[in-house]
Amino acid sequence: MLSGLRSEVLSGVKCVSGRAGVSERGAVLLGDSVACDAFDADRPLRVVTHAHADHLAGLRRSVRCSKRVLMTAATRDLIGVVNGSLPLDHDAVEVLDYGETVEHYGERVSLAKADHILGAAQVVVETADGGRVAYTGDFRVDGTEPLLDCDVLVVEATYGSPSFRRSFKVDVRELLVSMVEKRLRHGAVYVFGYHGKLQEVMQILHRADVCVPFVMPERVLRVSKVCEAHGMQLGCLALSTENEGKELLEGNLPCVAFYHMNTRRSVGLLGSSRICVSGWEFHSPCRQIGEREHLVALSDHSDFDGLIEYVRRCKPRRVVTDNYRARHGATLAKEIKNRLGIPAVAMPR
Repeated sequence: MLSGLRSEVLSGVKCVSGRAGVSERGAVLLGDSVACDAFDADRPLRVVTHAHADHLAGLRRSVRCSKRVLMTAATRDLIGVVNGSLPLDHDAVEVLDYGETVEHYGERVSLAKADHILGAAQVVVETADGGRVAYTGDFRVDGTEPLLDCDVLVVEATYGSPSFRRSFKVDVRELLVSMVEKRLRHGAVYVFGYHGKLQEVMQILHRADVCVPFVMPERVLRVSKVCEAHGMQLGCLALSTENEGKELLEGNLPCVAFYHMNTRRSVGLLGSSRICVSGWEFHSPCRQIGEREHLVALSDHSDFDGLIEYVRRCKPRRVVTDNYRARHGATLAKEIKNRLGIPAVAMPR
């Protein structure tokens, strides 16, 4: 049997708490009309919260079948680079700025900024019966304004277990800059991460006046150019396959080389300094993982304490945790109930 909260969240009954949930295929369902981050055949509106692959499920089908596919301009442009085969010039695709609202049969949909990667958004739906339901998308708590006055809040649960706490007090950004500067004295430094995170590192180094060329393959360069077009300042960028980039890397000259995490086992292996940036580190801000390789705990997600703090600030009447993209939703829902006294359920089961 479904619990009372789960039944109410999923049912078609109009209630002051509104309706929200997460489908078996990962669509975050808000109100009667909106599906976020996965396709749902019964929802005419699709929202894409950001350009990471686990939030683009069924996007080609959404473009073909949905009445409107909403996203920020930066998200549209980033998707165009990382997945150029998607038909984002289709009439159904619409750019929605932060704070702007669209209406569909009495429901009002708006986006709010999330501190994650460029273009990331939270989603708010004001339902026809006066409810207010919302979805955080992926976020870091410190740079994300809470969605206040929510009846139902759907929250990400990537680090939803109490074991995922970053208790160290070190400024990871300052540590990263110091590590890169020290290693540049001996030549090139390779940085591995995912799209969005790599560009964040470039911006951190540029703001810290690390004045060496940043070298990268074409895909990373194209993502970086989109980020620059939307206001990020990344420094002096060079393509690894052109003369300048080749000379810097082959000569092991001072530069920072940025590569996608998936290439870590095939690039920069011959005695180079290597830094991997990842949120999956909770015990130390920096850990050695190879002879000249370190992992730095730079995350674009809130840890467990950040998730709890965000829900505390929002003060929703009810919470749904996303148990589709990370299997810690049930744990997070239990902790929200125990710590904050707010009814919470993980979906899908």
